[in-house]
Amino acid sequence: MVHILAFGVHPDDVELGCSGTLAAAVAEGKKVVVVDLTAGELGTRGTPTTRKAEAAEAAEILGLHARENLGMADGFFENNEGNKRLVITAIRKYQPEIVLCNAVEDRHPDHGRSAQLVSDACFLSGLRKIQTHDEQGEPQQAWRPTYVFHYIQDRFLKPDFVVDISAHIETKMQSVLAYSTQFNAKENDGEPTTYISTPEFFESVRARALMLGKRIGVAYAEGFISPKTLGFSSFDSLIKNVT
Repeated sequence: MVHILAFGVHPDDVELGCSGTLAAAVAEGKKVVVVDLTAGELGTRGTPTTRKAEAAEAAEILGLHARENLGMADGFFENNEGNKRLVITAIRKYQPEIVLCNAVEDRHPDHGRSAQLVSDACFLSGLRKIQTHDEQGEPQQAWRPTYVFHYIQDRFLKPDFVVDISAHIETKMQSVLAYSTQFNAKENDGEPTTYISTPEFFESVRARALMLGKRIGVAYAEGFISPKTLGFSSFDSLIKNVT
């Protein structure tokens, strides 16, 4: 069992959206796993091979327990039975209490489609009459995560809650920089300039965290959307330095 299972449709989605939260969980001794749905093979810059190496480097920076890729088709994957079963198998393998996944809607159409696919699979994973098997061919136990949260990506979406990542902002930024073909690229590196390769985009990642942190009176934070109403047992759970 792991504490947090984070899905991203492309390698680097998780780093941009929730890597500070993952680093904070790892620092607390929690097991964290990332599952990428595709290899990001349609990306303008880099190749599936370079993206795989970058994802492995980012996983090491974040201290992940494991990272794997489901091999779906970048840009063309569907929210169908076959892909749901792939996600269900991953959920049942790791049995997380918390699943993090893509933004519910965003600039890239893959993000919203991935969000719905993973959300559907989280529910279906709890149905025991849906049969899946592990790598050894053994039947898997039905498992439904307690919470499914969506991280915020390119477009700003109003979060339902935010997580203080002030102590882990540099780890987040380093994990993003692991994707050297994608972000903060050098001029004249032989690759086309893209929306995400400019220094301005990289700066916006820190700026987003700074803005969300300001909303709760801390230096940096990441925001999440929850389809389920959240509750807490004590007001002591609230951050006390909100201004």
